[in-house]
Amino acid sequence: MFFNFENVGHKYKKLIKRIYTKAAEVTGNDVSNTWVTVSFVNRQRIRELNRKFRKIDKETDVLSFPMLDIVYPQTLNDFKNEYAPDGTLYIGDVVICKKIAKWQAKLYNHSKKREIGFLALHGLLHILGYDHIQKEDEEKMMETSNKVLEELGLGREE
Repeated sequence: MFFNFENVGHKYKKLIKRIYTKAAEVTGNDVSNTWVTVSFVNRQRIRELNRKFRKIDKETDVLSFPMLDIVYPQTLNDFKNEYAPDGTLYIGDVVICKKIAKWQAKLYNHSKKREIGFLALHGLLHILGYDHIQKEDEEKMMETSNKVLEELGLGREE
């Protein structure tokens, strides 16, 4: 997987790369020639994006912008015809509000690292077609999130 990071510090770049690699393994997705953008933004910017794209005028912790109409249990292999002539596939953008992540880490009594990791993973899972509108979909998404984070030592105790 190739990354375009915007306003993301070195330690979080490494963390996100590890999480996305593990998530690809756990979800059965071949991400070897895929691109994703991960951005950290302030509260004002995430609110603007939420208002513009979701019509919700409030701050949020993470937004994702998938480039494919993928629906779990589909995988990226189902989108071979979407690859660019150079053999790459841009799968989407994940936008995280670092200030809200810091606040939520305190609220949930775990590290900022764990919260950033969770939010980055949450955004990626949406790009990969996971959702949490229906109860069973939410359970599958949380089960997948927990598996990825626990295998990387970022479970709730972290």
